[in-house]
Amino acid sequence: MAKKILLIGDSITDCGRREDQEGLGYGYVRILHDYLVTTYPYADYQIVNTGIGGDRVTDLAARWQTDVIDHQPDYVSISIGINDVWRQLDRPEIEQVTSETFHQVYVKLLTQVKEETNAQIVLMEPTIIEEDTESTGNKMLKDYVEIITNLAQQFDATIVPTHQVFIKYLQAENNYKLTTDGVHMNSAGNMLMATTWLRACEERLK
Repeated sequence: MAKKILLIGDSITDCGRREDQEGLGYGYVRILHDYLVTTYPYADYQIVNTGIGGDRVTDLAARWQTDVIDHQPDYVSISIGINDVWRQLDRPEIEQVTSETFHQVYVKLLTQVKEETNAQIVLMEPTIIEEDTESTGNKMLKDYVEIITNLAQQFDATIVPTHQVFIKYLQAENNYKLTTDGVHMNSAGNMLMATTWLRACEERLK
């Protein structure tokens, strides 16, 4: 029986999925799919990508029923938080998702997963805003990363330490970039996301 792995998030998850014939996009979700298919050819993994560019956690909430619950996945992997912080920097005039709101909405989403599906939950830390450990965005992300870490404990979820590994990479002062614009991944950034996800989750998929 197929194991359905659903991945939801913002543009980093979306990554052109609607232009892709298989609906996976060209980012870390594609790498995960190709790795699992070729590494476990006798397994039957069904990868579903429901990422949408620009989403914040409040946007996930608006489509949670149709894009997560109705799929009844075996695993749901959530990557959110970048736009919740980034919009505070690039569009301060709009209504913002504070860390308090982020936490409240996220709790409701995870509670619904627990109550209405049998899915195992995977929580990905938001990655980075600018390839600079001291950027305002990365400093602001820390509160959101901490919330996700605590939620993983509360909901018995697997945590994917994406923010930590990206910061560690930046601290190494390697000049090779991971993003195209400080946020959206190039192929190296997508590879780092995928390998971090696999290290955290692969044993639980077997």
